[in-house]
Amino acid sequence: MTKKILFFIAVGFLAAGAALLLAQQSDILSVITGGTRIPAIAAPDFKGAGDAGRFMPAFNATLFSELEQSGRLQMVAKSLYPLEVPQQPSDFKAPEAPARRGEQPRRVGPWLTDWFNPPVNANYLAFGYTAVQDGRLVLFGWLYNVGQPDIASAQVVGKVYTGSLDDDGARKVARDFAADILTQFGAVSLAGSRIHFVSDRTGNKEIWSMDYDGSNQKQLTNFRSITTMPSVSPDGRLVACTTFARGQPEIVVLSAESGRRLTFYNQRASMNANASFTPDSKHVIFSSTAAGDGYANIYMADVNGGNLRRLTQVRAVEVEPKVNPKTGQDVVFVSGRSGPPQVYRMNIEGTDIGMLTTGEGDAVNPAWHPDGKFIAFAWTRGFEPGNFNIFVMNVATRQLVQLTSGQGRNENPVWAPDGVHLAYSSRRGGRTSIFTMLADGTQQKQLTSQGNNEKPVWAKAIQ
Repeated sequence: MTKKILFFIAVGFLAAGAALLLAQQSDILSVITGGTRIPAIAAPDFKGAGDAGRFMPAFNATLFSELEQSGRLQMVAKSLYPLEVPQQPSDFKAPEAPARRGEQPRRVGPWLTDWFNPPVNANYLAFGYTAVQDGRLVLFGWLYNVGQPDIASAQVVGKVYTGSLDDDGARKVARDFAADILTQFGAVSLAGSRIHFVSDRTGNKEIWSMDYDGSNQKQLTNFRSITTMPSVSPDGRLVACTTFARGQPEIVVLSAESGRRLTFYNQRASMNANASFTPDSKHVIFSSTAAGDGYANIYMADVNGGNLRRLTQVRAVEVEPKVNPKTGQDVVFVSGRSGPPQVYRMNIEGTDIGMLTTGEGDAVNPAWHPDGKFIAFAWTRGFEPGNFNIFVMNVATRQLVQLTSGQGRNENPVWAPDGVHLAYSSRRGGRTSIFTMLADGTQQKQLTSQGNNEKPVWAKAIQ
């Protein structure tokens, strides 16, 4: 067989692998969201009266982005929109009834069918305007189902929102409006959620936090050492991390809002690390060498470090335990008991242990989906074997979908509170940054640019 024939066979296999990967990716988001039909929505640019007009670029960009990146809506391209765009319900003019039988209704102004019929083909229309009242930015926002026969039945959302008279206020009211829209389609808004991560931009590895879109990045710890492996409690109020500030790695628990260090008793051990929280935020599960045999195994304790319980007892390194957020009864973790690191599952008592991955390559960084049915993790097998990439597994069926390939070293996936997005770290061009993407691998967005950034965890908004 000639080298030329071998080359084309190899190219054919690669193309087939890539096509299969894309097909799997396109299906996984539908599976996660329950197969819900994705409606089409039009979101024309809003106008602002008077001084409010200065802040509309920030408003319009934020509203469109929030809806587009939700994974729950199909955005209609603005190039297809009608020339007459309503700003309030009174702008709609119902067609006049035909004078003679067989004639079409006469159009007298903007109407629902302008958006429902081709070329727009929208199911919903978000429209409105802003103004200034008492020194505040006020948004009047509506969402209409344009497939309805009249204005009264078309309205889905009609609400007034207020914010400060600046770009931040414009972004706030856009997010608030978007959150109300997304609620209509069973989506969870990410507004108010934060991503905690590790960054070395100050010269030391410290825990930082930022808004879900990468804005408002702030340093949370200042141990001036290696501080890593953050975890956030399900109620969003606590952050646990591992620091080498006193030499050996130990666990620290902090207030997510203030960064204040809280009480946590570390067992006498050469390593206490990888702490994560139980669904009730009252306990932590972590990796420790407290047994003194040199092997890190899985332990559980109260949120202050008391009432220690050992869950695994094996002469192998076991790390990264995570408790199922839905059931509170299942734990996934990484173990070297079979050789290379693989993802395992056990119950909260440390029994019924079984390997989830296949034993191929290295499988690390497991993270539960909010519904407790899926995990995301990093693996060195699959399309582009040998490099870490992000996979999603249906835990019950062991069905796998690979989300990243050909884009650097991708690790540390974590689910957003909406169960539709993931944050992860990716090393591209000599620098590691935090990215987000939808659960089908699309809409990848880089959030950090200073220093090296890794190990994200996504905290829901504190109520």
